[in-house]
Amino acid sequence: MSGSPIARALRAAESVRTGEDAAVAAQRVLRRYLAGSRLDTLLRGAWLGHPVHPLLVTVPIGGWACAALLDAVGGQEEAARRVVGAGLVSLLPTVVTGLADWSGLDERRRRVGLLHAAGNVVSAAFLGASYAARRQGRHRAGAVLSLVGALPLSVAGALGGHLSYAQGAGVGRWPEASSDAGRTEREASGPVGGPASGVDVDTGAIPGSGPGLTPC
Repeated sequence: MSGSPIARALRAAESVRTGEDAAVAAQRVLRRYLAGSRLDTLLRGAWLGHPVHPLLVTVPIGGWACAALLDAVGGQEEAARRVVGAGLVSLLPTVVTGLADWSGLDERRRRVGLLHAAGNVVSAAFLGASYAARRQGRHRAGAVLSLVGALPLSVAGALGGHLSYAQGAGVGRWPEASSDAGRTEREASGPVGGPASGVDVDTGAIPGSGPGLTPC
């Protein structure tokens, strides 16, 4: 396998089969309730033209990054506690939209998505403990817990990036949103000195479950 150790580790995540049976069962249940519904098109971004989940992810990450800066500056304990709390509150819509996206992924993308979610769960546990410590006035302990929680958060973010940009999950999901949907960047921009070439973008959806078959 070529590439850096990080790139190889991310590609290896596509083959991790831990919890495979449970993941398949959960995916089937989600699709049973979401497939073809208005809720599905809402959660998965039909109205926006691209997935909603990546936008919502910036809220908890931004809040926790701000908390780390406030902790480093010192004297901003209450502000740090508030932004950690805001990040925790924003997790609900972030998780819900993420599950809706995950429910339509194929086998290899599903595995990476599951690891991405697991990393975020671990991170959220540390950040929840951080918030509780801050509420009790143990701000130093809260700051340490936030820093520890940043590690699984970073791993989960790397997996999310791999899922989106290396595996192309969600790319071209809503073909009516753009005339360039389902085409690579090179194809969309046109050739330089010759005909365009490239590989068609794979939406990563389970056959029969994608919104392309159930447009909003």
